[in-house]
Amino acid sequence: MGNFRFQNLDIWKISIEIADGLFTISDELEEKRLYRFAEQLRGAGMSMSNNIAEGSGSNSSKDFRNFLNFARRSAFENANILILLHKRALIAQNTLDHYLDELDLPCRKITSFQRTLS
Repeated sequence: MGNFRFQNLDIWKISIEIADGLFTISDELEEKRLYRFAEQLRGAGMSMSNNIAEGSGSNSSKDFRNFLNFARRSAFENANILILLHKRALIAQNTLDHYLDELDLPCRKITSFQRTLS
Protein backbone atom coordinates (compact mmCIF):
# COMPACT_ATOMS: atom_id res chain seq x y z
CA MET A 1 0.00 0.00 0.00
CA GLY A 2 1.31 3.44 -0.92
CA ASN A 3 2.13 5.98 1.72
CA PHE A 4 1.86 9.68 0.98
CA ARG A 5 3.76 12.34 2.91
CA PHE A 6 0.57 13.90 4.30
CA GLN A 7 -0.46 10.65 5.98
CA ASN A 8 2.39 11.12 8.45
CA LEU A 9 1.47 14.69 9.37
CA ASP A 10 -0.37 15.21 12.66
CA ILE A 11 -2.17 18.22 11.20
CA TRP A 12 -3.64 16.03 8.47
CA LYS A 13 -4.61 13.29 10.94
CA ILE A 14 -6.40 15.80 13.16
CA SER A 15 -8.11 17.44 10.18
CA ILE A 16 -9.37 14.17 8.73
CA GLU A 17 -10.87 13.20 12.11
CA ILE A 18 -12.63 16.55 12.40
CA ALA A 19 -13.93 16.21 8.83
CA ASP A 20 -15.32 12.78 9.67
CA GLY A 21 -17.30 14.27 12.55
CA LEU A 22 -18.51 17.14 10.39
CA PHE A 23 -19.72 14.59 7.85
CA THR A 24 -21.89 13.09 10.59
CA ILE A 25 -23.43 16.49 11.25
CA SER A 26 -23.90 16.94 7.48
CA ASP A 27 -25.69 13.59 7.27
CA GLU A 28 -28.05 14.71 10.04
CA LEU A 29 -28.70 17.98 8.22
CA GLU A 30 -29.56 16.10 5.04
CA GLU A 31 -32.07 14.00 6.97
CA LYS A 32 -33.74 17.31 7.82
CA ARG A 33 -33.60 18.23 4.12
CA LEU A 34 -31.14 21.05 4.81
CA TYR A 35 -29.04 20.17 1.81
CA ARG A 36 -27.26 23.51 1.35
CA PHE A 37 -26.08 23.58 4.97
CA ALA A 38 -24.93 19.97 4.66
CA GLU A 39 -23.10 20.59 1.40
CA GLN A 40 -21.32 23.69 2.70
CA LEU A 41 -20.21 22.00 5.93
CA ARG A 42 -19.07 18.88 4.12
CA GLY A 43 -17.06 20.90 1.59
CA ALA A 44 -15.40 23.08 4.22
CA GLY A 45 -14.64 20.00 6.32
CA MET A 46 -12.93 18.27 3.41
CA SER A 47 -11.05 21.40 2.48
CA MET A 48 -8.86 21.33 5.59
CA SER A 49 -7.39 17.88 5.00
CA ASN A 50 -7.49 18.24 1.20
CA ASN A 51 -5.33 21.36 1.29
CA ILE A 52 -2.84 19.79 3.67
CA ALA A 53 -2.63 16.73 1.43
CA GLU A 54 -2.33 18.75 -1.76
CA GLY A 55 0.23 21.12 -0.28
CA SER A 56 2.39 18.24 0.95
CA GLY A 57 2.94 17.34 -2.69
CA SER A 58 4.35 20.78 -3.47
CA ASN A 59 7.90 21.19 -4.69
CA SER A 60 8.52 24.29 -2.61
CA SER A 61 8.08 25.24 1.02
CA LYS A 62 6.47 28.51 -0.04
CA ASP A 63 3.80 26.66 -2.01
CA PHE A 64 3.20 24.22 0.86
CA ARG A 65 2.80 27.17 3.29
CA ASN A 66 0.15 28.64 0.98
CA PHE A 67 -1.84 25.41 1.02
CA LEU A 68 -1.50 25.26 4.81
CA ASN A 69 -2.92 28.77 4.92
CA PHE A 70 -5.92 27.58 2.88
CA ALA A 71 -6.39 24.67 5.31
CA ARG A 72 -6.28 27.03 8.28
CA ARG A 73 -8.80 29.34 6.65
CA SER A 74 -11.08 26.36 6.07
CA ALA A 75 -11.02 25.69 9.81
CA PHE A 76 -12.31 29.23 10.33
CA GLU A 77 -14.99 28.62 7.71
CA ASN A 78 -16.07 25.48 9.54
CA ALA A 79 -16.26 27.41 12.82
CA ASN A 80 -18.44 30.05 11.18
CA ILE A 81 -20.80 27.46 9.70
CA LEU A 82 -21.12 25.70 13.05
CA ILE A 83 -21.88 28.98 14.84
CA LEU A 84 -24.62 29.68 12.31
CA LEU A 85 -26.01 26.16 12.70
CA HIS A 86 -26.14 26.72 16.45
CA LYS A 87 -27.87 30.10 16.04
CA ARG A 88 -30.48 28.31 13.92
CA ALA A 89 -30.88 25.67 16.66
CA LEU A 90 -29.62 22.96 14.31
CA ILE A 91 -26.80 21.83 16.60
CA ALA A 92 -26.58 21.86 20.39
CA GLN A 93 -24.30 24.12 22.42
CA ASN A 94 -22.15 21.17 23.52
CA THR A 95 -21.66 20.15 19.87
CA LEU A 96 -20.65 23.70 18.96
CA ASP A 97 -18.24 23.92 21.90
CA HIS A 98 -16.72 20.55 21.07
CA TYR A 99 -16.03 21.40 17.44
CA LEU A 100 -14.78 24.91 18.14
CA ASP A 101 -12.24 23.36 20.53
CA GLU A 102 -11.40 20.69 17.94
CA LEU A 103 -10.95 23.28 15.17
CA ASP A 104 -8.68 25.43 17.32
CA LEU A 105 -6.08 22.65 17.55
CA PRO A 106 -5.26 22.31 13.82
CA CYS A 107 -5.23 26.11 13.52
CA ARG A 108 -2.51 26.36 16.15
CA LYS A 109 -0.60 23.36 14.82
CA ILE A 110 -0.74 24.59 11.23
CA THR A 111 0.65 27.98 12.28
CA SER A 112 3.50 26.27 14.14
CA PHE A 113 4.20 23.93 11.25
CA GLN A 114 4.27 26.79 8.76
CA ARG A 115 7.10 28.37 10.75
CA THR A 116 9.22 25.25 10.25
CA LEU A 117 8.90 25.56 6.46
CA SER A 118 11.03 28.68 6.11
